[in-house]
Order: sequence, then C-alpha cells, then structure tokens
Amino acid sequence: MVEIKTAEQIAKMREAGLVVAAIHEATRAAAVPGASTKDLDDVARKVIADHGAKSNFLGYGGFPATICTSVNDVVVHGIPDRETVLRDGDIISIDAGAIVDGWHGDAAFTAFVGTGHAPELHELSRVTEESMWAGIAAVRKGNRLVDISKAIEGYIRRQPRPASGKYGIIEDYGGHGIGSQMHMDPHLLNYVSKKRGRGPRLVPGFCIAIEPMVSLGTAKTHVLADEWTVKTDDGTWSSHWEHSVALTEEGPLVLTAVDGGRAKLAELGVEAAPDPLG
Repeated sequence: MVEIKTAEQIAKMREAGLVVAAIHEATRAAAVPGASTKDLDDVARKVIADHGAKSNFLGYGGFPATICTSVNDVVVHGIPDRETVLRDGDIISIDAGAIVDGWHGDAAFTAFVGTGHAPELHELSRVTEESMWAGIAAVRKGNRLVDISKAIEGYIRRQPRPASGKYGIIEDYGGHGIGSQMHMDPHLLNYVSKKRGRGPRLVPGFCIAIEPMVSLGTAKTHVLADEWTVKTDDGTWSSHWEHSVALTEEGPLVLTAVDGGRAKLAELGVEAAPDPLG
C-alpha cells in the first residue's frame, strides 16, 4: 500500500527534510583530505542533535552510524569508521536522514574531495544528479511511477558515453516511498522494467525518495562481509544523488532541498509547490 500524506504531514516531512539539508551542508564542508568518514558521521550527529531531531539511519536494521559514507567504488551503504581517511582525488557519496515528530527525510549527494579529479568523474556526478532532477520533474498528477523511472533512465541514456564506454545504472538498489517510515512502498527503479508494469498513479500526497546510482562501468554490485557496504563488481567508481519529494495539489515539493527545488525545477519548466513552512 502507498501511504498518502495530508498537507500537515507533508509540512512535518519538510521540517525533517530541512534537517537533512543542514546535514548535507555541514558534511560537504567537512569532506576534505585527511578527514575520516567517522569525522563526517560525528558532524552529522551534532547537526541532528542541534535541531532536536532523531536519526533514521542509526540502528536501522542494525546499521551502526548516522550517515552512509560511500567512497569511490562503494555505491551505497558505506559505514563510517576511523580507518577510512579521505584522500585528495576521492569522491564520496554522503547519504543522510532525519526524523521530526515521526516523519522522515532522506537525501544523498556526491562530493569531490580536494582537487585533480578526472573530467569523467565530474561528468558522472553531473549526469547522475541531472537524472535525479529529470525524475523529480516527472512527479506530477496523472503520471505513474514508471514515468519517473523512464525520465531517469532516458536522461542517462541520452548523454555522451564516458571514456570507460558506458554508464552503468545500478540495478539492485533504487528509490522508495517515504513518510512515517524511511523505506516504504513503492520501490522505484532507476530504469524501466516491463516486468514491473507502470506502477501506481501519482496523486497529491504521494511522497517518494528519488535516488539514481550510476557507475562508470557495470550495473552489477556485491555486498561486503559487513553486510552493508555495496561495491561495483568491476571496481569502477560511482555516483549517488537523492532527494525526497512530495506531490501536492500545486505540484512537486523537494522536501530535502533548501529552496524546495524551486530554482532547479524552474530550469526544467516546472513550477515547484509553495513551501508549507513559508
């Protein structure tokens, strides 16, 4: 069942989303050469505490940290620790979440550590982020879930191929419903699968976390012995971007973007919904 939210519940999710945005701002600034991924987790914990929120990652299925820190060929669910120290030239996906009054926010971004990154890494992150926004722009009344998947995959497939030969759209992980829980129905593929059909119709109150994950090679992944860390099978580096989005009567609201997604959606010819928090 897809959980449909009231306007009041979406406002609470917006509060949680702004806490996530604050975590992103603080951890982006802290992701520098010499910092450990545990240092970034400590930063996130402080932000959550300062906002009087709760972590939805810590303890989830036994996960031992507040954020996921996925470096280079780690696609998702990397566990912060003291041993993983960021180096100049690394890329890192930071996935963060928060709970306010029982309502969840969840978002991720890819950061560049230091300088000297190959152009294809910048392009990988750009393509992944822009595919996310293409998916967000497809969150409108009358569409179905597959229209989001189609927009994400279509954007990626239209881009010039990288030097490695292709972009791998990760197959085993995708977006998800969000609201009174962090992970809810429906599961959102970042590509179109005829086996999955068209999915539910998008109606006001529908909330979804849109999170493409793309590598410079394979779409295949494996999980390490810690039962969390996901790596690409061929060792190619990957990018991960995510926002939580609510569909309202006035259009999409990007719950985890500071401006509610207004500026970026305007570039795509879409008007963002008014911010319920003003």
